[in-house]
Amino acid sequence: MIPGMNRKQMKQMERQMKKMGMKMDNLDGAIEVIIRFDDKELIIDNPSVSVMNVGGQETYQIDGTAREVEIEYEIEIPDDDIEMVANQAKVSKEEAEQALIDCKGDLAEAIMKLTL
Repeated sequence: MIPGMNRKQMKQMERQMKKMGMKMDNLDGAIEVIIRFDDKELIIDNPSVSVMNVGGQETYQIDGTAREVEIEYEIEIPDDDIEMVANQAKVSKEEAEQALIDCKGDLAEAIMKLTL
């Protein structure tokens, strides 16, 4: 239910939505919703989740309080990758390893970073 609307208003809105080919349902039983980014997650505990279907396209509405959690990655870089980057970029193995860590293990990006 939308905050500030009474049951009569909700029913009127549902009828109008149905006329326009829109359907909205609540998804009961959701425990948490997680939205992941490269460096963090937004976690919404005990959310109220609604799904609206318009012409076969689903849109989700999530109500609740989000908490932010930083993600820390432990990257394991094989020695072969370090050696290849060091040889290609003509740098030390330490510089190659740091570039691979900065580039999250992406070989091509690390080589480009070191050669530009």
